[in-house]
Amino acid sequence: MRIGMTYDLRDDYIARGFSLEETLEFDSCETIDAIAEALLHLGHEVDRIGNIEALVARLARKDSWDLVFNIAEGLRGMGREAQIPALLDAYSIPYTFSDPLVLALTLDKAMTKRVVRDLGLATPDFTVVHTMDDVAGIALGHRLFAKPLAEGTGKGVDATSIVQTRGELEAICARLLERFQQPVLVERYLPGREYTVSILGSGSKARSAGVLEVILRDAAEPGVYSMENKERCEDLVDYRLADGPDAHASVELALAVWQGLGCRDGGRVDVRLDEHGTAQFIEVNPLAGLHPTHSDLPITCGLAGVGFHEIIRQILASAMERVECNTLRGAA
Repeated sequence: MRIGMTYDLRDDYIARGFSLEETLEFDSCETIDAIAEALLHLGHEVDRIGNIEALVARLARKDSWDLVFNIAEGLRGMGREAQIPALLDAYSIPYTFSDPLVLALTLDKAMTKRVVRDLGLATPDFTVVHTMDDVAGIALGHRLFAKPLAEGTGKGVDATSIVQTRGELEAICARLLERFQQPVLVERYLPGREYTVSILGSGSKARSAGVLEVILRDAAEPGVYSMENKERCEDLVDYRLADGPDAHASVELALAVWQGLGCRDGGRVDVRLDEHGTAQFIEVNPLAGLHPTHSDLPITCGLAGVGFHEIIRQILASAMERVECNTLRGAA
């Protein structure tokens, strides 16, 4: 197959004057090279397209591909992760990973939690702070956790995200509102163990590729899988494959979320235990990082004995099942 690759390369945006924090979710050359190499190893022709601006230019030239391997996060707007899939849908070009509806929904953590709650699945109580006036109505009967509504990679999350007093809550909300120019999600803090469940596949064929427990070292920011801890994970975090009842409950919850939301091909679901040891949904990442040694999904799969080329093969296989089904429906 001729496979196009769409992505946001961090170095390109930094060269244009964007900050390290603004480009935190974007991919490194190492990630793009590794995916391209895996696709070539699997026998495919690879065309590195790049970001949405490059894709628009290529589409205007009438270029097309058998499939697009899309990992572009997008730069602006609440629908930024959905922009390239929407374009590809408009041109009837198939692609990997979730569709525009799922990607727009899951970027908004509160909307996602509302759907998850409607599915009857456990997630901590929450509210959304749009302005500082909203803070006054938040009850403080237990510890809370505050983070930006629509960011990933731990952006805006640090030790001060855990709040216990009105003053702490006001300070973190004011800072996040100003810094990220978007609402703040405030939810009940869960004190238990934290897991990230890697998932490969779609629908009824989705399966757990492993459960990773995140264990912070003494030098790490305490209590949170923060931006700093993620960026310096080699020094600050221990990752262990988890087993046992808690891990199994986390997998059951994660798969129910993945299938209920309609996520596809591969990604991660983050789960944390509450004070009673009950697994609760935190957030889902349907465009999970794919750096071979730095991203949670490949780390988990590697610990479970699944190599990087096999991860890419399974993602492609899941996407191609969708393509073949659509082809059969069109021929009917």
